[in-house]
Order: sequence, then C-alpha cells, then structure tokens
Amino acid sequence: MINHIVLIKFKPGVSDSDIEALEKSLDDLPNRIVEIHTYEFGRDLLHTARSYDFALVALFANLEAVQRYQENPAHLKVWQKIIRLSENIFTVDFEGTDAGKIKQDEEGAMLSRLGRI
Repeated sequence: MINHIVLIKFKPGVSDSDIEALEKSLDDLPNRIVEIHTYEFGRDLLHTARSYDFALVALFANLEAVQRYQENPAHLKVWQKIIRLSENIFTVDFEGTDAGKIKQDEEGAMLSRLGRI
C-alpha cells in the first residue's frame, strides 16, 4: 500500500467556515475517486509551535492509483482550494510496512530458535 500524507499550514485569516468548506469537499472525494482505499483528515489538536494546522492521510493500492487520484478532476478542484487557503504544504508518499507482521515474524523466528515451532 502507498501512504499519501499531506500537512497544511493555513494562511493567517483563514476562517473556520473556510476550513469547514474544505472538510466537506475532502469528505466527498472517496465517493468520487475509486482509487482511494482509505481516507482520513483532520485539524491539529495540540497546536504546538511546530504543528501544522491540518493533515490528510490516504492509502492507495500502488503508485499508479496515486497518479490517477492526483489527475482526477475532483481532486484537482479540491487541490486548488487547498492551495488558495495554504501558507505552506508538505506531502510525502511512501510504501508502508506492516508493523504487526514484522512483530509476528520476529516472534516466530524467536520461537523457532527455541525449538517451539
């Protein structure tokens, strides 16, 4: 799975109603774009000096699915809204690991060394 993460720092003066409108637009994207496997977003809760204001995390089957998502007209419309509201945007796309499976593999290897498997 490909993890797509977006961090947004809003421009000074962006209103709560602007953010609510963005949230509504984002909430509709999984209904319009079949490539989205899972999709979560929300506002920062801690408001520390290094915090960004908003984050989005989406999962896609592969890089081709991410590219189709990025080119989809529904996504492009929301992306323009994000650009208009944002002072700074960071994104990262990476292939995730299954940490639970890693732990199971390590436990299995340990039990095997102990002669229990």
